[in-house]
Amino acid sequence: MYINLKLFFRALEIALFEKPASPRRWFFVIAFTGLFLAFWCVVAAGRLLDHLLYPGYRDQPVKEPVFIIAPPRSGTTITQKLMALDEERFSCVRFYQCVFPAVTFHKIFDGIAWIDKQLGNPFAQLATWMEKVFFGGWEDSHPMKFNEPEEDDGFFVYTFVTEAIYLLFPYVNELWGAGFMDDLSQPERRQVMRYYRSCLQRHLYATGPDKTQLSKATQLSGAFNCIRDEFPDAKIITIIRHPRNSIPSHVSLFVPVWQTVDPTIKRDGPEAREYAEIAVAWFKHMYQASQEQPKDRFYTIRFNELAKDNQGTIEKVYQHFGWPISDALRARHEEASKKGKEFKSSHKYTLEEFGLSEEWVQTECKEVIEGYGLQEK
Repeated sequence: MYINLKLFFRALEIALFEKPASPRRWFFVIAFTGLFLAFWCVVAAGRLLDHLLYPGYRDQPVKEPVFIIAPPRSGTTITQKLMALDEERFSCVRFYQCVFPAVTFHKIFDGIAWIDKQLGNPFAQLATWMEKVFFGGWEDSHPMKFNEPEEDDGFFVYTFVTEAIYLLFPYVNELWGAGFMDDLSQPERRQVMRYYRSCLQRHLYATGPDKTQLSKATQLSGAFNCIRDEFPDAKIITIIRHPRNSIPSHVSLFVPVWQTVDPTIKRDGPEAREYAEIAVAWFKHMYQASQEQPKDRFYTIRFNELAKDNQGTIEKVYQHFGWPISDALRARHEEASKKGKEFKSSHKYTLEEFGLSEEWVQTECKEVIEGYGLQEK
């Protein structure tokens, strides 16, 4: 199982030795390192068992996978959840499956679920309690459930090539490749993608060998080239939201974590600026790559249209790719869209609180804003 040791050791070096001494930061970093390595070893053992118990996964095709790729806070979650309702066509990775990407663990959890059902669902109740304890603080911005579709970013945590590491190591410029895979060396890109393909093969083998993989991963905004190289028959759906709204929204999720680890970090400090800069790079990269994609394998959703009409927007996606929509699926979409309209977020943020400005966004993202016609408020 692959891990980018160069990024891993560089992150530790900066946090433990190059930054001003901080027992609090050292505690979090050392605790994370121990937990990370423990999970890495457990998952690696499970994947090794796959070769012995379920070798057939290696022949599992990943045919015409569908990737939802857009900068964070652009509507990827609602898009994935609506499309995931098409269970006859798609297979989506659940949160717990991201954490344990091995057929062996899929089978173990299936067995636990069966036993739980016989006992009256005590494990399910425990899982619900754990969701409230561990993910309750994200309910208003990014609700998370163990058994609901989630981002494939969880797979990449084990490689250390993921923007998620910026939560603990907010040294974006020093660890740029973690959040911008296309800037890694060709051998590194190939190793990450080989690992990623194996994760998707295992998932399809365990959950639906004849289904189409439906994945979303915001961090792949910096990995368009990697995806196209590894999955040339892939269909890509992207979502464009004005950077002035997307960027501060995502930074606002990271800042509280940074300040928990290191209270000296300011909301408008260099960490926020660096993270905003990689977000700008994602927007530019996504726009430039979109101009080169074959139209029959690429579709762009406008965030404003998605927010206004979830169901109608997803139906346009289906029309573009020639996927039929059954009456039953249309009914599921309609019901989910109604529930979505009832949700009102109280998550508030501004560019200025992170040391950014409208003028900065307009200048840095000029090509994107003009190219997509986003001049409107």
